[in-house]
Amino acid sequence: MTSLHKLGAGIALAAWLSVAPAQILIGQTAGFTGTVAAGVQETTDGAKLYLDAINARGGIHGQKVQLISLDDKLDPQLAAANARKLIEEQHVSALFLTRGTPPTEAVIPVLDQHGVALVGPSTGAMALHKPVRKNVFNVRAPYQREAEKTIAHLVSIGVTKIAVVHADDSFGADGLAGAQKGLDNAKLKAVLQEKIDRSKPDFSALVPRIVQSQAQAVLMIASSTAVADGYKALRAAGSAAQLVTLSNNASAGFAKSLGENARGVIVTQVFPNERAVNLALVSEAHELAKVQGKDVSPAMLEGFAAAKVLVEGLRRAGPKPTRERIRSALEGLQKFDLGGLEVSYGPDDHSGLDFAELSIIGSDGKFRR
Repeated sequence: MTSLHKLGAGIALAAWLSVAPAQILIGQTAGFTGTVAAGVQETTDGAKLYLDAINARGGIHGQKVQLISLDDKLDPQLAAANARKLIEEQHVSALFLTRGTPPTEAVIPVLDQHGVALVGPSTGAMALHKPVRKNVFNVRAPYQREAEKTIAHLVSIGVTKIAVVHADDSFGADGLAGAQKGLDNAKLKAVLQEKIDRSKPDFSALVPRIVQSQAQAVLMIASSTAVADGYKALRAAGSAAQLVTLSNNASAGFAKSLGENARGVIVTQVFPNERAVNLALVSEAHELAKVQGKDVSPAMLEGFAAAKVLVEGLRRAGPKPTRERIRSALEGLQKFDLGGLEVSYGPDDHSGLDFAELSIIGSDGKFRR
């Protein structure tokens, strides 16, 4: 290429850049591979339903929102490294939809160092609610509330022999605290309480103990893969105990992974039923999903709701949404209507929604309330 041609190409590129639409970069680190991959993908797909719609309408103050997603395999060290890369090298304006308690806790020091907001972490860890993390804006309810409500439901239908199995990490401990509160309220003790390795659980010795305990129900607080494997082992051992798990497993992928064991499994939910189209939030998600030829799952609704909070924060941050302006705008959200559900934040409260229900998986693999 001649010097004249190079000059012409350079001028053309500069002209293109001058008219290219500005973008707001948002970063995400989550386990796109590994034990939580199915749920992560569904949640992200739900977020993209809304972000794509916003971009199709011209974006926010004329700027398109671009989501940069990195895989952390649910590994806390990798999550922290990804967060640093996104913030320091990719220069994202905010982080969004992390997955899991240990990985999310691992990114908080990076957030605090750079003053970057994290919107909608896909974890209900109480450690992200109390004390208030100034850069973390929760959307979903805490795991402890889910677990407590689960125990109350089991007791209400006459179940008194309950086993609690939980991952040996901060997520498992958090869910266990809620379950223990529910047991205390019912004046009960778990017939069995056991930890399992978060990465490679071994059910060969545990399942016989669950069977021997004569548990009527087993609350499993762990990743979708671990719960599916544990339940399969229980059924193979002849146990008819009711399986209950938390909303981190409220995905179509989890129901599919259970196979023939799916029917009757109880899963807590922290967002409305995906069939509750009387709510504007759910109806809007269905309309946008239909255009893309997709169905809406509980996990997709979580991402969809989180994206609505993110977009509102970006909108209120103005045409030049700096990291500080985004954080301040989010903290100023009061009774923001997601479409039938309200989110409010303030200096002393970044809790998000107060919503928790139970659902049961039907014979068609769908969640029923």
